[in-house]
Amino acid sequence: QVQLVESGGGLVQPGGSLRLSCAASGITFSIYHMGWYCQAPGKQRELVALITNSGSTNYADSVKGRFTISRDNAKNTVYLQMNSLKPDDTAVYYCNSRMNSPPRNYWGQGTQVTVSS
Repeated sequence: QVQLVESGGGLVQPGGSLRLSCAASGITFSIYHMGWYCQAPGKQRELVALITNSGSTNYADSVKGRFTISRDNAKNTVYLQMNSLKPDDTAVYYCNSRMNSPPRNYWGQGTQVTVSS
């Protein structure tokens, strides 16, 4: 059974930082591409950051220079370091694991991030 368990969300003031973690089980973590997505109320879920199984990264324009995605294959965990947070970053953040061949796509349950003074 595949499980992706996010943690690290919460309430933070504008300009603050949070680090999200996603612990994976039930998959061969090192061969999966891992991503973080966010969904704000009334909006579609969108990609925040992606790290491939080879370590290449990609970011949404809105978070470039502020967020950093990383992975620890020994711990089956992917991280999202979020700095200089803005109120517009407020959303539920979801962890995703994906493989292209064969096609596999898994989601975590999400963790709430609220940026407010």
